[in-house]
Amino acid sequence: MRIAVSVENNIGLESIVAHHFGRCPYFALVEVDQDQIQSVSIIENPFYASHQPGQVPGFIKEQNAEVMLSGGMGGRAIQFFSQFGIETATGASGTVEDAVTRFLDGKLKGASSCAESIEHGHGHDH
Repeated sequence: MRIAVSVENNIGLESIVAHHFGRCPYFALVEVDQDQIQSVSIIENPFYASHQPGQVPGFIKEQNAEVMLSGGMGGRAIQFFSQFGIETATGASGTVEDAVTRFLDGKLKGASSCAESIEHGHGHDH
């Protein structure tokens, strides 16, 4: 299984989880086999400076991720990931290793729109 995690820096499993997935500078791609972390690679977010709805979820899909973990995420992004068949979980924090371990232990699951997204109208369909 490949798990993507939004991160603030590029220091492997010790990278810090970003609070908002679309505005993070990097993504960690973690390979997991039988609930054990096998490897991690860090890639730059090509849409860090600015992005249109759906671009970042599409980029994560291109990386063959099956799961997206982040501190927070907008409602539209959650919908895009759902359409792509990618599981999302918000509320991640700490390091990549912390977040992935919590996800694998079933302690991190489900996604809801972050407060910032709702305030800016990104969490609702009109």
